[in-house]
Amino acid sequence: MTRVLAGPYCTQILGDLGAEIIKIEHPTRGDDTRAWGPPYASYTASSGKKGAGESAYFLAVNRNKKSIGLNFQSPSGKEILHGLAKDCDVLVENYLPGALKKYGMDYDTLAKVNPKLIYASITGYGQDGPNSNRAGYDVMVEAEMGLMHITGHRDGPPAKVGVAITDLTTGLYTSNSVMAALLHRGKTGRGQHIDVALSDCQVASLANIASSSLISGKPDTGRWGTAHPSIVPYKGFKTKDGDIMLGGGNDRLFGVICDKLGKPEWKNDAKFKTNADRVQHREELEQLIEVETKQKSTAEWLQLLEGSGMPYSAINDVKATLEHEHAVLARKMVTEVEHPSCGPMKLVSPPVKFSEAKPSIRSPPPTLGQHTQEILSGLLGMKGDEIEKLKAEGVVA
Repeated sequence: MTRVLAGPYCTQILGDLGAEIIKIEHPTRGDDTRAWGPPYASYTASSGKKGAGESAYFLAVNRNKKSIGLNFQSPSGKEILHGLAKDCDVLVENYLPGALKKYGMDYDTLAKVNPKLIYASITGYGQDGPNSNRAGYDVMVEAEMGLMHITGHRDGPPAKVGVAITDLTTGLYTSNSVMAALLHRGKTGRGQHIDVALSDCQVASLANIASSSLISGKPDTGRWGTAHPSIVPYKGFKTKDGDIMLGGGNDRLFGVICDKLGKPEWKNDAKFKTNADRVQHREELEQLIEVETKQKSTAEWLQLLEGSGMPYSAINDVKATLEHEHAVLARKMVTEVEHPSCGPMKLVSPPVKFSEAKPSIRSPPPTLGQHTQEILSGLLGMKGDEIEKLKAEGVVA
């Protein structure tokens, strides 16, 4: 019972690992992200479907799921949900706290129906606290919980991360917590309620930056662009035709950079001899390095630095990333699937490799209500005429 990103990302992870996922959607508009485009994957002529197609956003986080279109504001819809919750292992929802109580779909009600149920609630600000009834959106939580303040260029305004990273982090935390709750249930036989908030997950994701502020008692040091607040050089530099990241994480690696740039004398310059010296003279050193990096193309620098032992990389756009020889092609990070209405399409693969199992894309992202008949008849034992009556009444689609 989730839509948009955090919840669907969580359940997609579980689906990749083998769970059977039943996605409850609004019977006419479905998940909000079905309308978030362009781009769309166009329908094939043979599908008989009209419209723009399936949105790339929806396709990103809804593979390995079955879709049922359901109006749970009707008594019949509520009865269907209770029937599913009775036999399912896990329910994941992302409604405001208390919003599902009027449908009898809150944890306290369902725990009586199915004491083994693991019920994960994803919200912006959690189930309690002064802001619990505020709707949570990734970009707002990024802003309020510190991330935006430390993202962007040194002399520029705050910036959001290029993907909705707080939603994704929350989805990861939720899937991990569901797995832990399943282990707990295996030992105790009991389900439980998992309360996951975007705000909590974003605070936790501040990691060493939060620790620095807690230990020092001081505010963060602001935005650093591609640079590092306490390591120099460690940032992106312009080349003749693009950008390259260089990382001089210690004195030896700084020496490698100097040699590769053709400036071995920098190693013995008193201003650059130690990392503390380099941090103190950050601006001067970074300008000197960029004068040199601009003399060659990114490809030339990559070839020159190959095998040097120092960290370096091109700064690629997304298309170049998805064509990357190692990270995508060799590691099989793109999978082609056959969509029932759009034909062949490429999706990002599950990222983790197991020695004894194989997470996979078993089924493409579903069309709205694609599995309604299968779920109602197969899981709840409904007859064909019952299902047709529910369709006619607008309860299911």
